[in-house]
Amino acid sequence: MRIYTKDSLITELKKILARGWIENTRPGNHGGIGNTLEDLLGITENNLPIPNAAEWELKSQRLNTTSLTTLFHFEPSPRAIRFVPQVLLLNYGWRHKEAGKKYSEDEMSFRQTIHGLSPSDRGFMVKIDRTNQKITISFDSSKVSEIHRDWLDNVRNRIGLDELNPQPYWGFDNLANKAGTKLLNCFYVQAEVKKQDNREYYKYSKVMMLKKFNFDGFLNQIEQGNILIDFDARTGHNHGTKFRMRRNCLPNLYKKATVIL
Repeated sequence: MRIYTKDSLITELKKILARGWIENTRPGNHGGIGNTLEDLLGITENNLPIPNAAEWELKSQRLNTTSLTTLFHFEPSPRAIRFVPQVLLLNYGWRHKEAGKKYSEDEMSFRQTIHGLSPSDRGFMVKIDRTNQKITISFDSSKVSEIHRDWLDNVRNRIGLDELNPQPYWGFDNLANKAGTKLLNCFYVQAEVKKQDNREYYKYSKVMMLKKFNFDGFLNQIEQGNILIDFDARTGHNHGTKFRMRRNCLPNLYKKATVIL
């Protein structure tokens, strides 16, 4: 494991950027941009060995991608209820598209990626309750698209069409602790991607140094629809609840963003 100072890491990143196109060092592995950069730097699992008073991480992303970046996994409260599989899936789920094929006939799904700007086509929305210091998931049956009318009738028969009760939520204190732990000070590296002869290549071209996670900025990004909450549960397995972010928005979560290259 190599040990870096911030200055020596910046020097090394400049050398990597100067190399131009670099072949993926771990073909077939999801997250090849970050994995290849880790290999080039001689580090593991995004943790940067920079000995000082604060921890640092390495984060990477494709340039010009429309894909969302997963920030962290965090199940909603009250967690004792196991809210996603026991409430949302059972009461608001719908037949899985692979039911009767890959899964059993009665396999159900609850997959929603929702944000704070407007309700999803099934009426779910993220809301920030600053008075009670929590983020909640809300359901408004009047916002459900006509294409889901049969599903809405099933929900009416199962649980009714009122607001979720109780509502799943994340308390500000718990969420700030989780986000602050996962979204450490970081070097944020973006790369172009190309494929040639069935091989993938990366050209690392942008580097920013992001310092001091800002929870107010995190809340603002939820309200602006740039941070989304992703539910992905089926009868046989809950894949976890994720907080995900649109591209190029990561610097908005920090008090200080410095362009390195």
